[in-house]
Amino acid sequence: MATGNAEAGIGHYRQGSVGEVFLAFLKLGLTSFGGPIAHLGYFREAFVVRRRWLDEHAYADVVGLCQFLPGPASSQVGFTIGLMRAGFPGALAAWAAFTLPSAILLVLVARGVHALDSAAGAGLLHGLKLVAVAIVAQAIWGMGRSLCPDRQRASIAVGAALIVLYSSSSLGQIGAIVLGGLLGLWLCRSSAAGASDGGLRVPLSPRIAMAASVTFFALLLGVPVLRALAASQELALFDSIYRSGALVFGGGHVVLPLLREGFVAPGWVTDDAFLAGYGAAQAVPGPLFTFAAYLGAVAQPSNFLGGAALGLLGIFLPGMLILIGTLPFWDTLRQRVSARAAMAGINAAVVGILAAAFYDPVWTSAVKAPADFGLALVGFVLLTMWRAPPLVVVMITALGGVALALR
Repeated sequence: MATGNAEAGIGHYRQGSVGEVFLAFLKLGLTSFGGPIAHLGYFREAFVVRRRWLDEHAYADVVGLCQFLPGPASSQVGFTIGLMRAGFPGALAAWAAFTLPSAILLVLVARGVHALDSAAGAGLLHGLKLVAVAIVAQAIWGMGRSLCPDRQRASIAVGAALIVLYSSSSLGQIGAIVLGGLLGLWLCRSSAAGASDGGLRVPLSPRIAMAASVTFFALLLGVPVLRALAASQELALFDSIYRSGALVFGGGHVVLPLLREGFVAPGWVTDDAFLAGYGAAQAVPGPLFTFAAYLGAVAQPSNFLGGAALGLLGIFLPGMLILIGTLPFWDTLRQRVSARAAMAGINAAVVGILAAAFYDPVWTSAVKAPADFGLALVGFVLLTMWRAPPLVVVMITALGGVALALR
């Protein structure tokens, strides 16, 4: 795309180089701990306050769109900032620099999981599982307060939790999301009243957006057909991961039940290894969705790099495709009360889905004794009340798991 057209698409913001985008996001990819909400704070400080690549209104529009769509919200925000700054090459540079550090660290963790067969190693894995208890409890606490502030949305969340708890397949999760959207149209119209001012302009044409949307749905509907016709584990892995990335609303923690259904149920990854990896993902910077790289590496130990790459591609691709497909039309879509009401219901439903996942597998697999509950409770209080960095909580809880195993 020509530079002139790109400049027209983003208004008065100066175009930059791919190199400056990569270096700016690499620093964040190496230092951004704390999950997607914290990442949005890092992005604002780096690109609105210090570098002034965009102003507050444009940044608020980017965040609003990415929270509206399925996929990894913080990674989508970074992708959009890179797109506005340096076109598609800048968007890819922003994604790679922010994502690869944590993905590499988690692949290294995946290579070490099979070696932890001693008592201390088992204790370490159990401690990481207890980290997941604290982290998911914190996520439910925070998301419930912001996404279920009234009785209508709280009821939608409870209904979604019940559907997932009493369902034996991933169709229950999909049904809960769909039902949440429908109930949102009915119950949440008053809370969705009012639209933000301003607009979001990016160097994308409607033709590119439509092509991305077609690709998104073609992969979502076509890969399962190919999976049924061809006996390929790689295709099966990609199908499970892509479907998880395409259906997750509400951030990284909500992908937990979808990925567990895709990896643990077929026997590719054990519950212990799954939850240990999820706990380890809290100790690395960058997006939580890089957990998929860990899962791909564990699921294919003979080709762990290929499995990790497949995991990364599958989990991030759908969110980026739907983002590209929506960007040129966002200003019109966000003015519709019905769209915001449906999204309010969907967001409430994902709180319920996460609550169901907190019970099974997170709680049932990790908390076996009073000491386990006590250690998880320490982690939860450190996160919520002391505002301790997740890395510190992971270290304390993991070492606590070792101590419990060796006592």
